[in-house]
Amino acid sequence: MKGLKITTIGGGSSYTPELIEGFIRRYDELPVTDYYLLDIEEGKEKLEIVGEFARRMVKKAGVPINIHLTLDREEALKDADFVTTQLRVGLLDARINDEKIPLKYNVLGQETTGPGGFMKAQRTIPVLLDICEDMKRLCPDAWLINFTNPAGIVTEAIKKYSSIKTIGICSGANSMLMDIAKAYDVQKDDIYTRIIGLNHLIFADKIFLKGEDITDDFIKKLSAGKADNSLKNIPDIGFSAKFTEALHMYPISYLKYFFLNREMVEIAKKDEAEKGTRGEQTKAIEHNLFELYKDKNLDTKPKELEKRGGAYYSETACSIISSIYNNKKEIHVVNTLNNGTTSDLPDNVVIETNAVIDKDGAHPVTYGKLPVKIRGLIQSVKAYEELTVEAAVTGSYDTALLALSINPLVPSANVAESILNELLEVNKKYLPQYFK
Repeated sequence: MKGLKITTIGGGSSYTPELIEGFIRRYDELPVTDYYLLDIEEGKEKLEIVGEFARRMVKKAGVPINIHLTLDREEALKDADFVTTQLRVGLLDARINDEKIPLKYNVLGQETTGPGGFMKAQRTIPVLLDICEDMKRLCPDAWLINFTNPAGIVTEAIKKYSSIKTIGICSGANSMLMDIAKAYDVQKDDIYTRIIGLNHLIFADKIFLKGEDITDDFIKKLSAGKADNSLKNIPDIGFSAKFTEALHMYPISYLKYFFLNREMVEIAKKDEAEKGTRGEQTKAIEHNLFELYKDKNLDTKPKELEKRGGAYYSETACSIISSIYNNKKEIHVVNTLNNGTTSDLPDNVVIETNAVIDKDGAHPVTYGKLPVKIRGLIQSVKAYEELTVEAAVTGSYDTALLALSINPLVPSANVAESILNELLEVNKKYLPQYFK
């Protein structure tokens, strides 16, 4: 059997040991012979630190995976079977600007929702579409597994403007499953949730434990504070019992940004003043992680990596890759084309939902009409996402302004204009489409 070539773009990321661990665990079903970690010149030092750590992990596990470190995209992509992306154009300094500038206007700058996510998409989409062009030439049959945020928006851009086979992934749904399993002291595989929405805007409206519908019981636990609903990178404030019962769905933690907007803005401003934005905190976490990674005796993923956010990332990515490679027909929550899954959204937009994954990719499970209580929010955020993709590809200021103005987290068109102007100015070198 031919061995697999896997390429990770953004290989110098602190997340990479997560992926390495995932491929080690699944070596029997994913015979990876060559793993290429690709980065840019600015990330060379981190790439070498992570790469050496990855080699120690592989050596300890006793699996014959060759780890290659490179700054050469052609070498990394040539004949790859799967390409995963976890890149950050502008590095963490760009993220910090994404957070700080909107906060000046009392608007959340979180890196996947609102103006922060918008600007990250503007920097990222042209780069990923360029990578797709190289893939068409160097590995046209490869699958692109995208973890780069904002994952849903980025995946939609690739679906609309490239022929490369792609699936967008996020660890959020997996974290929700883990929280449900923890509330019942069972294994994650014992739980099934029906999920609908957009990336970082998903709702579980049906929850099953070993085939039994436990939705009502879980909502009771949630409203009584007997179940978790918090990701490590999101402030731990809960919805009220009354709201939880009224919604009667399990919302991903990111929905606090929409349903508890004022409270989340206040927390973000307080955090910025006292301990820095999430980007600044992440910079400190990353610094500490890389100090750990340098230790020549370290050969297993450190516990501290969980603080980075994106827990269960490798579990999500590797299980989906295995389902494609082995034609497993497993059900996973992924970002893929709507294609009639719900008639309340266009067919050609990307949603996040349950899908059967096989050798041909993702086949979303039909959902039907969206419940009215979540329909308006999903539709308005999707309209914002469609305009965000168009702005990133065309560099149209007008489209960008409209995108931000209709985002539910931005309170007025005037505020949108002020934020956009500042973000464009500080991101000039990453936005050639706007500054031709």
